[in-house]
Amino acid sequence: MTKKNIAIIAGGDSSESVVSLKSAAGIYSFIDKEKYNCHIVTIKGTDWHVQLSENEILSIDKNDFSFTKNDVKTKFDFAYITIHGTPGENGILQGYFELLRIPYSTCNVLTAALTFDKFTCNNFLKSFGIRVADSILLRAGQSISDEEVLEKIGLPCFIKPNVGGSSFGTTKVKEAYQIQAAIKAAFAEGKEVLIEQFVEGNEFTCGMYKTSQKTVVLPVTEIISKNEFFDYGAKYNRESEEITPARISKELTERIQKLTVAIYDILGCKGIIRADYIIKDGVINLLEVNTTPGMTATSFIPQQVAAAGMDIKDVMTDIIEGSN
Repeated sequence: MTKKNIAIIAGGDSSESVVSLKSAAGIYSFIDKEKYNCHIVTIKGTDWHVQLSENEILSIDKNDFSFTKNDVKTKFDFAYITIHGTPGENGILQGYFELLRIPYSTCNVLTAALTFDKFTCNNFLKSFGIRVADSILLRAGQSISDEEVLEKIGLPCFIKPNVGGSSFGTTKVKEAYQIQAAIKAAFAEGKEVLIEQFVEGNEFTCGMYKTSQKTVVLPVTEIISKNEFFDYGAKYNRESEEITPARISKELTERIQKLTVAIYDILGCKGIIRADYIIKDGVINLLEVNTTPGMTATSFIPQQVAAAGMDIKDVMTDIIEGSN
């Protein structure tokens, strides 16, 4: 039986490229090598290349997403997208693979673009009765007074890029004098800035995926950040405590899991997603939806898969085979 050629696509054009490369290494280690030939494809701008070995890097032919070695062309049968940020999380790569008729791991163009835009996604989900924080969107060239932020959102609040992740450019603002500097820092990461109400409570996250045969909802993780909020250090430098399964009631666990499935279906997601929540006194507020969640060995999804007693290798096979 001929093995499928799997491209694990990493890198990208945002500050999150370093995180993406770590996720790619994780996914490479998770995928069943007896079933699949795996290669990490790194994208940065128009520089697309595949790493065949430590010393052998070849260019990708963007006309058909292939590479050639010794006059032998290799085409990929499946693309596992693990770029956190543009162009892998916002629908651009999804559109490219749609044109080439190559199956890929994530949701489609519309869903990727929608979930990448936090303001639009949260307000869309709000129309379905899902609780989200109040927010204001600023586009490039727009400004807002401290007084208007205080009146409409209040303090403390979060000021962050509207697109992107890993908490780059995010500030928890406690005093009015910090507002303009925080807006400037967020604009340094992107062309749109989100000013979001602070919602007090405990943070939780829940992953899931669907195939044509089954729905898999993973255990809930409780996040206890040692920092002011769940920032880059808390996410990637072990400056947080992550408890899976979360120390909450079975009833609350089931509510979180059912809400995650509802969000998945409303958005028309595909592949693995992760939904992040803030909960206080049993009230569940959605923070955001991640359609290309981190996949390092210590990321939430592998933690949740292990807590569920599942093998991450089987999950990877589900995603690859379930996307055809």
